[in-house]
Amino acid sequence: MENTGGSLVRPFQVDLGGVVDLLSRHIYSGAEVYLRELLQNGRDAIAARTKADGGQTRGGIEIFPVGTLPESPEEFVFRDAGQGLGAAEAGELLATVGKSSKRDDVLNLRDEDYLGQFGIGLLSCFMVSDRIVVRSRSVHGHAPVEWTGSADGTFSIRELTEAEAAGLAIGTEVRLSPRPDDAALLAEAKVLSLARRFGRYLPVEVRVRRADRTWDAVNEPAVFLPQERPADERAAAEALAEFGAELTGNRPLETIEISVPATGTQGVAYVLPFAPPPGARRSGQLYLGRMLLGEDLSELLPEWAYFVRCVLNTEGLRPTASREQLVADEALEYTREEIGKALRRWIVQQATTRPARFERFVAVHHLGLKSMAVHDDDLAAAVLPWLTVETSAGRMTVRDYLDQSRHVRFVETVDEFRQIAAVVPADQPVINGGYTYESDLLRRLPLLIDDVTIEQVQASSILDELAPPPMDDRSSTSALERRAAAVLAELGCDALVRSFRPDNVTALYVADAAAIRRIERTEVRDSAPSVWADVLGGVDAITAGKPGRTARSTTAQLCLNWQNPMIRQLANLDDQLVFDRSVRLVYIQALLAGHRPLSRNDRTVMTTAMSDLIQLSVGVAS
Repeated sequence: MENTGGSLVRPFQVDLGGVVDLLSRHIYSGAEVYLRELLQNGRDAIAARTKADGGQTRGGIEIFPVGTLPESPEEFVFRDAGQGLGAAEAGELLATVGKSSKRDDVLNLRDEDYLGQFGIGLLSCFMVSDRIVVRSRSVHGHAPVEWTGSADGTFSIRELTEAEAAGLAIGTEVRLSPRPDDAALLAEAKVLSLARRFGRYLPVEVRVRRADRTWDAVNEPAVFLPQERPADERAAAEALAEFGAELTGNRPLETIEISVPATGTQGVAYVLPFAPPPGARRSGQLYLGRMLLGEDLSELLPEWAYFVRCVLNTEGLRPTASREQLVADEALEYTREEIGKALRRWIVQQATTRPARFERFVAVHHLGLKSMAVHDDDLAAAVLPWLTVETSAGRMTVRDYLDQSRHVRFVETVDEFRQIAAVVPADQPVINGGYTYESDLLRRLPLLIDDVTIEQVQASSILDELAPPPMDDRSSTSALERRAAAVLAELGCDALVRSFRPDNVTALYVADAAAIRRIERTEVRDSAPSVWADVLGGVDAITAGKPGRTARSTTAQLCLNWQNPMIRQLANLDDQLVFDRSVRLVYIQALLAGHRPLSRNDRTVMTTAMSDLIQLSVGVAS
């Protein structure tokens, strides 16, 4: 310690270079936060003065970027009209990095009344300047004081004479001399941009000086907070929508009010008009005491809340040392749960009272909702009953399906559903579980809803539910099965006859998953080089030889409808050539009705049969 001309000079007791490296690499996200820290300090000082005088003084913040102050064009100057500091207070607050206990005594502030810690916040300015000068005049009448910190690891505190402090109003002034590499961060355009980003919603006036000596006002109403919206309801809704469009890049689908009084957290959640990738970062804007804290809301929003962008302000949650994230404590967990409840309430309310809007919401976000509901019981319980599913009786919500039957039947693939949808009884509908995530969600129904059972059915098992032909017709149907099977053998398809509704359906093409895989392997094998063809042929041989695997289980089946008049006529047809052509056409028709892709052999059969039919129709001899 030494005394030089009335100025008290002491070492910081820290490696300043190490502190700056720690701030820039491990605490703060970048050098631009220097302005946020200054805004926080200024806001705290003004809050202290307002509290002390009962709100009689309404001070503000003035920022002079480099080149805008005629008497000091090379300096950046930041001024606040707060309560200021005396020599003793400056020593306590500025000499101890991050110390806050003395701050409470000096400024008489409780934790919730201020945003930052003056010591560490001020040191952030060393990321853009090698020298920091702080001048302050206290509201309590103490002599004006000057604190100077340098990159050599020392600082000095001295009292200013009235002549030196001429023009210094009550409050604090910070002067920075930018390093050449960081000069752009203290220039007019960047300073204005940063001031608007961090401080546009601060409850104190913030102004930025221009080179032409005019001022840019930074503040604007925080329309995401109810108390700052227009009084007119329609105007308030329009203001919210415009704010949401600015945030998301498009007009949001809906706006959800968020309020957690216990932690002083409130704002809005905008439902996105587009579907982000599932698992996308939950972003938005989070403000602490109306100062921007960060744009990553992953810690504050539930994992499944990917479909919203939130703008929130909190007064009660605690920030980390960098004040860019929140401390993970019970208050944060409680707030996250309350926000999740608000979003779930909105989902249920939309589904029950505004079905048209809910349908639009689900149309945009259905895939992401399903993907998250698979792993989130709470979301699944809220969303699943209102999701629309495709059934053999038409599209309906899961809730409507359960109103008809508590026993849920579904098929695993879209292929199987298309094969059987036309013949499933209306009072026992089957759900198409072939779309992404739907089978997984359906399997969870018994875990989420009481008295619900679930059954996965196979396309081939539906055949067992179809009625056999009457006994009196059994000889005719057996002969039809044999003749049709002989025609279809070259196509890897068997034939059987059943009686089912509607009678305008001539036949069903039915192939379970194993049969479809065999058909696909055959198609690939026929077009593959000889080596791979042998490998695929070996797979078929191994599959066919598995215990319990029958030829029918890996063979597609053409189920002819005995109630269809044309099929009855086909059974009595003696002309074998016409019979063969007709069976092949019925086979192709069933394939197309079931949306099955045609193999090369199928296309050949269709072309030949259609050519024969055309020739017969125009009277050309075959």
